[in-house]
Amino acid sequence: MELVRFDDLAEGEARGFVVAGLRRKVVVVRKHGHVYGYLDSCPHYAGGTPMAWKTNAYLDDEGGHIACHSHGALFDIETGACVLGPCLGQSLKVVPLTVLGNGSIHADVSAYVEEAA
Repeated sequence: MELVRFDDLAEGEARGFVVAGLRRKVVVVRKHGHVYGYLDSCPHYAGGTPMAWKTNAYLDDEGGHIACHSHGALFDIETGACVLGPCLGQSLKVVPLTVLGNGSIHADVSAYVEEAA
């Protein structure tokens, strides 16, 4: 499923995208010319909780980490691993992304569709 075009996502930007069949958005972050995808679900709570406090506010103030503004947790952009906060030792759920030759970013959400049912 196409989420966004690579050129429409600025370097250092994170945005959330609604995907049919999922309860949570897919967060896409562009860093150093690469894109990373995760479910918008902090692992601190068993059912997960959305991380942004307002639309597309997924990064900390410095733009160096994905932040859960509900808990103050910080996650490594490249791995999704929690590096600070109540969920140390846990990670965000990775959503595999592919950038096609035409620049469109596609997400493979097949691993998460059953969770939404």
